[in-house]
Amino acid sequence: MQHPQLQQLTEMVKQAAVNEVRSRFQQTDSRKKLDGTLITAADLGCQQWLTDALKQAWPDIPLLGEEMTPAQHDQLLDNSDSGLWVLDPLDGTANFAAGFPHFSVSLALVQSGQVVQGVVYDPMRDECFSAEQGEGAWLNGARLELSPSETVLEECIAVVDFKRLSPTLATALAVEPPFRSQRSLGSVALDWCWMAAARGQIYHHGGQSLWDYAAGRLIFAEAGGTFSAPEVKVSLGKQPAVAAVSKQLHHLWRTWLERMDRSDD
Repeated sequence: MQHPQLQQLTEMVKQAAVNEVRSRFQQTDSRKKLDGTLITAADLGCQQWLTDALKQAWPDIPLLGEEMTPAQHDQLLDNSDSGLWVLDPLDGTANFAAGFPHFSVSLALVQSGQVVQGVVYDPMRDECFSAEQGEGAWLNGARLELSPSETVLEECIAVVDFKRLSPTLATALAVEPPFRSQRSLGSVALDWCWMAAARGQIYHHGGQSLWDYAAGRLIFAEAGGTFSAPEVKVSLGKQPAVAAVSKQLHHLWRTWLERMDRSDD
């Protein structure tokens, strides 16, 4: 059963997503940030809504939001031992701006470099994924548990984002994929959650930010998934991710990726 704080967080995230994100879908314009990514009134409105709500409920825990400066990010993460909220107010902004109904709000609680609670809400499907470290993961209150799989790579649906992969690996995945079919849906937080719900069996992403993966990766791990990343603790640098719904598949998938990525050395 979810702890009371996690239940309170899920309600906060859902209310913010409905009020500030879903209500603006196909109703607002986007603009480019300095890094070339998009931002909308929904990003800013949701971040402000949750900043205010979290500060009222837990005034001693600061918040690190995607729409802050790098200097603010560094300062907050350096002082996170006593607790830090990590928020992506709209994960999948490009989808949102294009009218593609696949995006989410992601909130995680970090303590001493570890994610201890996470909530990811998809306002278009009314699907709320949540997890608590060591306690399990849930989808709309029902426990998520991945079963040990004997599936071979050839039978898998792969969730793969090609943007930050090496040309060698991207070509191999496109020309001679080891899996049945591939998806790339544009919301890292939902990638992890859909993997936790066994909607894909193997996963690869070339580089994702802390606010993208913090909550979703905890949900996937608590559901029983296996992943590898260069750092177990959260960090501000972009992290690649390799994951699978079972240890066996993870080993096969990671071995294939490593072999193909160095095939032209």
